[in-house]
Amino acid sequence: MNSSQHSIEIIYDHADFIIINKPIDVPMHDVDMGVITLLEQQLNSIKLYLVHRLDTPTSGCLVIAKNKTSASILSQLFQERSVTKFYLALLDNKPRKKQGTIRGDMINRRGGQMALLRTTENPAITQFHTFSIAPKLRVALVKPITGKTHQIRVALKSIGAAIIGDIRYKGSSADRLYLHAWGIQFSYNNELIRCYALPNTGHLFVGDEFNTWLNSAPIPEQLKWP
Repeated sequence: MNSSQHSIEIIYDHADFIIINKPIDVPMHDVDMGVITLLEQQLNSIKLYLVHRLDTPTSGCLVIAKNKTSASILSQLFQERSVTKFYLALLDNKPRKKQGTIRGDMINRRGGQMALLRTTENPAITQFHTFSIAPKLRVALVKPITGKTHQIRVALKSIGAAIIGDIRYKGSSADRLYLHAWGIQFSYNNELIRCYALPNTGHLFVGDEFNTWLNSAPIPEQLKWP
């Protein structure tokens, strides 16, 4: 998708914020092609504010504030871990365990990589379930408890199942990084906000195997998480 030529999908429009289905390869911070710049152009220059982030190659639910007050409130919700997030990742290696929690401190490595440690002083915490949907193709339904850079990508690599398309972490080559922020839920001024956005790019995400699974996928909030 060339986001300069196509509208960014708005999946929820509140008086104080919007939730978009972020396209792949749109960065958070870029004067010309960043998500805020593109949305302000699309919405006739309404001033918008980032309150959390997605990696540039990751698609899916992204909350954008419409004013400074809501930006402060929403940022605090994310910092307090009061926002529930669910991600979808596609894998072509069998992980060492089908479900569970991955916990560990993260450090910077060369080349923009992060690494997971065995220590847990300020750990990244990632919960997950995996489902086989075709030979050598699995879905990981992921619930990150913390929100650290590259957290899900590093967590899945640590159990032997790097995300398809995640070349940085030695995943198989593909037409995109197969990581998508599927759902988000939080309470804003005593109102429950619950949104889901479907992935719409990548031949595996639009393919029959994934969509057959998606049509009968478990409701994330009803799963028994670790």
